[in-house]
Amino acid sequence: MKRSAAEILREYGPFPGAEQVHGVSFDGRHVWFASGDKLNALDPASGETVRSIDVAAHAGTAFDGEHLFQIAEDRIQKIDPKTGRVLATIPAPGGGDSGLAWAEGTLWVGQYRDRKIHQIDPETGAILRTIESSRFVTGVTWVDGELWHATWEGDESDVRQIDPETGEVLEVLAMPADVGVSGLESDGGDQFFCGGGSSGKVRAIRRPR
Repeated sequence: MKRSAAEILREYGPFPGAEQVHGVSFDGRHVWFASGDKLNALDPASGETVRSIDVAAHAGTAFDGEHLFQIAEDRIQKIDPKTGRVLATIPAPGGGDSGLAWAEGTLWVGQYRDRKIHQIDPETGAILRTIESSRFVTGVTWVDGELWHATWEGDESDVRQIDPETGEVLEVLAMPADVGVSGLESDGGDQFFCGGGSSGKVRAIRRPR
């Protein structure tokens, strides 16, 4: 296992009216972040929020190329980002859901205290498979066939790549002390966007190559 300090490239926020940053996602142009009662679109070039959608947004956020998915307590809502309308709702797998990602036509849901990641059917919410982790799972993301998830336990937080078949930890990027990661999403290239929980910030860190 490779371990190194996370390289923080940029910090965004805190943002007016958004005391918490929960899930984060990326639609190719904007970083979407969940702040409790809103989903907000952040322009990562300017650092400004360009719009927000009034919707329950308590945990992970994902984007499938067309729609946003957002965990709201015990359910996952499918949202049209253009209109802000909730198009469909599926049950979330169990309680304490945290991270959310879209990959391979399915949703991947982090279970915080259960230390698990579930792959679920986006139409029905049925659990297709489960990956065990050794830490509390916050954010989840896939990039280039790699599964990465964020952890936050006590004062320690990191972003780690795990083997999706075995759950073995392959690489760990340790965040500085007292810097937590709530949501996690790749930009598809060499950056991860990290939600900062109660700091109200979003951070960009380098994805190692």
